[in-house]
Amino acid sequence: MKTNRRQFLQAGTAAGTFGFLAKVPLVTAAETRLDPGFVQFRPEIEPLVRLLEDTPRGQLLEEVAGKIKTGTSYREILGALLLAGVRNIQPRPVGFKFHAVLVVNSAHLASRNSPDTDRWLPIFWALDYFKSSQARDVKEGNWTMAPVEERLVPGAVEAPAMFAAAMDRWDEAKADAAVAGLARTAGAQELFEIFARYGARDFRDIGHKAIYVANSWRTLHNIGWRHAEPVLRSLAYALLEHHGRNPADHEFEADLPGRMNAGLLKEIRKGWQDGEAKPEATTELLATCRAGTWEDASRKVVELLNKGVAPQSLWDAVFEHAAELLMRKPGIVSLHACTTTNALHYAYRQCYNDETRRYLLLQNAAFLTMFRTSGGVTDGVAIDRFAPADGRPEVDEIFAAVSKNRMRAARQALAFLERADDPKPFIDAAQRLIYLKGTDSHDYKFSSAVLEDYHHLSPRLRNRFLAASTFWLEGSGKPDSPLVARTRAALA
Repeated sequence: MKTNRRQFLQAGTAAGTFGFLAKVPLVTAAETRLDPGFVQFRPEIEPLVRLLEDTPRGQLLEEVAGKIKTGTSYREILGALLLAGVRNIQPRPVGFKFHAVLVVNSAHLASRNSPDTDRWLPIFWALDYFKSSQARDVKEGNWTMAPVEERLVPGAVEAPAMFAAAMDRWDEAKADAAVAGLARTAGAQELFEIFARYGARDFRDIGHKAIYVANSWRTLHNIGWRHAEPVLRSLAYALLEHHGRNPADHEFEADLPGRMNAGLLKEIRKGWQDGEAKPEATTELLATCRAGTWEDASRKVVELLNKGVAPQSLWDAVFEHAAELLMRKPGIVSLHACTTTNALHYAYRQCYNDETRRYLLLQNAAFLTMFRTSGGVTDGVAIDRFAPADGRPEVDEIFAAVSKNRMRAARQALAFLERADDPKPFIDAAQRLIYLKGTDSHDYKFSSAVLEDYHHLSPRLRNRFLAASTFWLEGSGKPDSPLVARTRAALA
């Protein structure tokens, strides 16, 4: 950027019954006063955000435990965690240290699915991870979100057009002012429709833009939309991330699928959501994603929809291929094929705009081929053909194998799931091992995504999809995270 980031921003559950350590000192009025160059949050959440920001990493978990004892709620801590990340961590690139923000919803989902005795573990892990990312941000320039310049903020009538024009021109200062106006005047659903489209328009940052849209929206629904403005300002800034020349004036590969699909979606028949479930269409699209280009994948989606195939059959292929990429070449790129698909499918389910829904499906199919080529994924195991293990493996045996041989674990998981009446024992064990063993944001992001997406596939495909998740889930042979013992001690 030719202007520094400060200039840009200036312009533009219940806690359970626990005993705790020593009480946290009271927060004085002086401690809540911020530098006027920093954006300030609502007065009911600002002191708690300051506590997260200012407490040393080695003391934060104990301090938060003390706040819980004095009545601070789960929702308040979740909200403060998101806002502290938004104010203190630069959302560019949309990943790396910014995972401290991206992972908040994933930690919340893990917490929600945990037994009461372990419900705080994912949140306390995320608190510690925020402090790590905050320290990294300080080393990389100490970016901090500043207040919006009020004189530039448009009213309700002008804000939508100003925001669209700014985003289309990749104009950061105008977008910052316009999104503040939108946050103050537009409804949540209207805003989601806008951001879902822009979050999916380009392939930069391997899907993190779409992930940020989905995860920020989901967290705001839990902490309250009164906190939306700073989150949406951070989100708009993240979505405008690019390198070098202005994409509005050039033809970069990351933008080409979005530009083609914006026209291609108009070729899809009316009534496209009413179609017939066809397993052979799932197989056909899967084959195209395995070997074709992003253009091939998008055109195959249009072709199959126009033949009367139900969208569910196409989403089945998209989910299958994302999981298959991870099986063929486990790594960060193929993992994000899975988490990006989760985000785009979430947006697809939440949007009411028919054109946006078609666009999201086309973009997801196109992006998967780009994940395949950018990740260097070649031939390998076929998710629709690998064989289950012999015998009757149990859940403990599966997760022991995860630590030693992931393909064996996948085959054992498939054997278990095919004979089980309920996948819950496998899912519960997978989730528990994440917050006992997980040490990376991707552990939480992936597990929350795949365990949710299992329910969105057609029943005949769910077991193979879930079995494939062993290629990133945690194994029982890994030591517990040191934060587990520290969290339990703080809450004891």
